[in-house]
Amino acid sequence: MALTTLSISTRREASLEEITDRVQQAVRQSGVREGTCLVYVPHTTAGVLINENADPSVAADILGALERIVPRSGPYRHAEGNSPAHIKASLVGTSQTLIIHEGSLVLGTWQGIYLAEFDGPRTRRVHISCQPSTESA
Repeated sequence: MALTTLSISTRREASLEEITDRVQQAVRQSGVREGTCLVYVPHTTAGVLINENADPSVAADILGALERIVPRSGPYRHAEGNSPAHIKASLVGTSQTLIIHEGSLVLGTWQGIYLAEFDGPRTRRVHISCQPSTESA
């Protein structure tokens, strides 16, 4: 099993930072030809998601919808003032598992992997673990 950790600097309070190429590079470096790739974000105010990467307006729409669902102001109890970021990260999730086939990630034509920042700007870590399949060929 190979573990790679990416360091991603975000520039805004909320953003989707595409990391597909960097995850694919980690898969190649792992040497895993068939198996799975776990992408995990160890933060409570950030997440990871897979969605369209061809049209940047999709990312803007996702962030806008999350802002409408979980507005900045509200009756939040958390004293630090970033409750909306915690809730959005909970909705998005902190990990994604992808298939590795013939040494590459299996993604749809328009799919990309994104670090979802909800409490930036910050420097975030993204852990990537590649596990070979246990099936015999």
